[in-house]
Amino acid sequence: MAIFRPFKAIRPLPEYAAKVAALPYDVMNSAEARVMVENNPFSFLHVDKAEVDLPEGINIYTEQVYLKARENLDKLEAENICKAEKNDCFYIYRQIMNGRSQNGIVGCAAIDDYINNTIRKHELTRADKEADRINHVDFCNANTGPIFLTYREREDISSTIEKWKNEHKPIYDFITDDGISHTVWVIDCKDTIELIKEELAAVDYFYIADGHHRCASAVKVGLRRRDASPGYTGDEEFNFFLAVLFPRNELEIMDYNRVIKDLNGYTPEQFIAKISENFEITPAPVGKPYKPEKKHSFGMLLNSRWYILTAKQGSFDSSDPVARLDVSILQNNLISPVLGIDDPRTDKRIDFVGGIRGLPELERRAGSDMVLAFSMYPTTLDDLMDIADAGKIMPPKSTWFEPKLLSGLFVHKLV
Repeated sequence: MAIFRPFKAIRPLPEYAAKVAALPYDVMNSAEARVMVENNPFSFLHVDKAEVDLPEGINIYTEQVYLKARENLDKLEAENICKAEKNDCFYIYRQIMNGRSQNGIVGCAAIDDYINNTIRKHELTRADKEADRINHVDFCNANTGPIFLTYREREDISSTIEKWKNEHKPIYDFITDDGISHTVWVIDCKDTIELIKEELAAVDYFYIADGHHRCASAVKVGLRRRDASPGYTGDEEFNFFLAVLFPRNELEIMDYNRVIKDLNGYTPEQFIAKISENFEITPAPVGKPYKPEKKHSFGMLLNSRWYILTAKQGSFDSSDPVARLDVSILQNNLISPVLGIDDPRTDKRIDFVGGIRGLPELERRAGSDMVLAFSMYPTTLDDLMDIADAGKIMPPKSTWFEPKLLSGLFVHKLV
């Protein structure tokens, strides 16, 4: 049984919501963030990437940056840009991208559910990235960025959400520069809140879709607060972290493509001959990039020509939920044994291109700083859940979720 509870969000006044809301901190670098905050003193990047308000070149992991983040968060409240809710509420956060709608419930998940694996994971985390967000949460005394969770859909929950949306006006409703619609409703009725809590309590597991580092960091801050509070009851806010919970059937994972710097000493002819041991290779139709239409097929761009690769029988273990992933098949049968890239997390000869950027970006990269590109068939939500249920870990760069959850619309204070 999973726990998900309402909270008193600190959130923008409606007239400031579109200006405060910002992309998550980890989808841009400091230089890009500085450009994004120009002429917008309300952007939540002033909190999530507070180095934008300090001299260029500053170490972004220094205490000065975290202190500035806390100062900027407090300033949003002090200047009445954001205000704390008086009572515990749930919120509905709807995003519409290219006509597809996804409706999440905003609330707080329990750190104990993360520890006991009721909240299931599919990625490893890096200590340096965790340390950054641990400091950010600790200094701000708040979860500033929501964790993107999903669950196996239930009709009762979806019906309750739709009923509330149909009977109430949203508090926020705006479209960002990328054309994505963001709409938020406040659920402040005690009876409806209790109903949602009961309905969610019937969900066996939540799954982290995106935000493993933020989630692990939030949990570790909560455990620190427990150590510092020997008499804690378990009901304190630091025992919970900010999350948005979406039903599986409303989400979509995009392709996460690969580009490679060289052929590891092979000529193009030798390379194609070598990879034909594990893949059927056929030329793709001339004139347009190839986007795979089914699992275990890949597009390959080499010397300005697209090819279709199909994994041969016996090249992977179909009974293993990790081994049968397309990213694993390509890594284990081509990228590692042929190209010599054994650790894609650290090897500088490989880079990754999110599907949101389109296949023309692969063509651009393969014609500039890279020589080889692979277009992938997207990992599915069922793949993700099967791997998490098996207690296994996905290979790096397996999933790309769009749209991204904006930060700044909801802040969860730890005390």
